[in-house]
Amino acid sequence: MSVLVTGGAGYIGSHMVLELLDAGEKVVVIDNLSTGYRWAVAPGADLVVADIADTDVVRQTIRDHDVNAIIHFAGSIVVPESVADPLGYYLNNTVKSRGLIATAVECGVKNFIFSSTAAVYGNPKENPVTETAALSPMSPYGSSKLMTEIMLTDTSRAHDFRFVALRYFNVAGADYKGRSGQSTPKATHLIKVACETAVGKRGQMEVFGTDYPTSDGTCVRDYIQVNDLAAAHRAALRYLRSGGASEIFNCGYSKGYSVHEVIAAVKRASGNDFNVVLSPRRAGDPAAIVAASSKIRDALGWMPQHDNLDEIVLQALNWERGVDRLKASAT
Repeated sequence: MSVLVTGGAGYIGSHMVLELLDAGEKVVVIDNLSTGYRWAVAPGADLVVADIADTDVVRQTIRDHDVNAIIHFAGSIVVPESVADPLGYYLNNTVKSRGLIATAVECGVKNFIFSSTAAVYGNPKENPVTETAALSPMSPYGSSKLMTEIMLTDTSRAHDFRFVALRYFNVAGADYKGRSGQSTPKATHLIKVACETAVGKRGQMEVFGTDYPTSDGTCVRDYIQVNDLAAAHRAALRYLRSGGASEIFNCGYSKGYSVHEVIAAVKRASGNDFNVVLSPRRAGDPAAIVAASSKIRDALGWMPQHDNLDEIVLQALNWERGVDRLKASAT
C-alpha cells in the first residue's frame, strides 16, 4: 500500500515525501511541476507528472500503487495573487480539490489529509486563535481553502471517508538534514525573501505595512519549521489509520514574531545589513495571527523539534546558499 502526495515536488510536499520515506512508507507523487521540481522528489518515491484535474491519471495512479491515503498539497498559495486572480484560485484550490475528493471516494481511499491555512480565520479578534474561532477569510486564497474544508466535512458525513485538515500558520526553514528547502519561483514568504536578499539574490526587500496595531507596526505571524509540519502530517496519518474521526487542527507554535523581528534575525544570522524598503499594506494581510496549538499536541501527540526562530532562519539561509549548486547537479 502507498501514500499519494499531491504537490510532492513543491516546498512542503517534498518535505512530506522525505518524512514518509524515512518512516518506511511507500510514496507516489502527483505534481504538474508548475512550481515544483523533479529533482525535489526524493529517490524512493514514484513521480507521476500530471495535474490533479486529470481524473483518469489520478484514478489509475491510485489503483496502480494501491493507495490507501492521500495527502493533498497541490494548489496556489500567494495571498496578493489570489486577490488579483480569484477565479484562478477557486479553480486550483477548490474545483480541483473537489475532483480529487470525488476520485478518492470512488476508489475507496478512506484517509485524506488536507493542506489548509490559517488564512481561513482572517483577522482574528483574539490571539492565539483556536480552531473554534470565527472563520472570516480576507482573501480568495483563504476562502478557496475554507471551501475545501467544507467539502471534506460534508463528504465525510456522506461516505466511508475521514479527513484531517491542518491549518498551517507561516511555514519556514528547510530540511534539517539539508535535503530540501523552499525553491518556489518568485516566492513571497518573508523568511525566504529576506534570506534571498541577505545572500544577494535580491537587491532589496519590502516591508508591507508599518501602521498595524502591533508592537512595532508590522504584521505578526507564527512561524512553523517545515520538518515539524511534515511530522504533524504523519501524526495525522497515524491518527486516521487508527480509526480517528475527521478533525481540523492548527499547526503552529503559539508564539508570534513581527516582520521587523524576523528581518533582524536574518541580518544577525547572515551578517549582512541588507536594504529594506517600507511600503504600504498589501490587500488580504491580517495584522496578527498566532496559533493555539494545544489541540493537535493533545490529540495527535505532536511535539515540535525545531521551535526556534534563529534555527529556522539559519536553515533557510544555508539552503539559499546551496540550492543553486543542488539544482545544477540535478540537471
